Amino acid sequence: MFSVFSSVCGEKKFWRRYWQDHLGLSSAQAAWNYSIKGAGGKKRTLSLDGRIDLANVNDRQSRIRIAGWMKDVAKEIGLPKTTLSKIKGVVFETRQGYKSKDSKRQNADIANASKAYAHLYIPVILLFSTQIDSDVAQRYRENLWLLLTGTVDGNPTESAYAFCRQVIGYDLADFFQRYSPRIKAEIEIALRALLTP
Repeated sequence: MFSVFSSVCGEKKFWRRYWQDHLGLSSAQAAWNYSIKGAGGKKRTLSLDGRIDLANVNDRQSRIRIAGWMKDVAKEIGLPKTTLSKIKGVVFETRQGYKSKDSKRQNADIANASKAYAHLYIPVILLFSTQIDSDVAQRYRENLWLLLTGTVDGNPTESAYAFCRQVIGYDLADFFQRYSPRIKAEIEIALRALLTP
């Protein structure tokens, strides 16, 4: 369900709006990008799907929940306390699942992680299924990515839906269950419009 929904609606747009609606962030605050010099010295801008910077979270209870979660994340990934003390927040790469062992994609993600840490953010891959190869998952963990997979219950440092419910304060799994018929109907209308000559 989420894969079709996000394909039609746009994953980055969906997640940035999610952070804005539930944490009171502006569009610019919910986005994150960085620049690198490419071949021939040309500047390229790369972006991830979202950002939560603690300094931008005005609601005190939300900030306390996120800060506590970040401490748990640091323990989970083995981040030293001295590094955590400098961390400003987290950045997200969101995907339906990870079906491929594409080394080019993995290398790009690992480069993103190093840039995130250089900008004082913890990188998080948020998957909406449990579909990820164990070797790929291990490689990401070795490079200090936090992996949140699509289990509905569990620890918010492991489960995408538990993270949304317990840390962000909005039950996304419940939303998809409650609005499933309506979402399916809207997706069918959009797909018919796209596929009709």
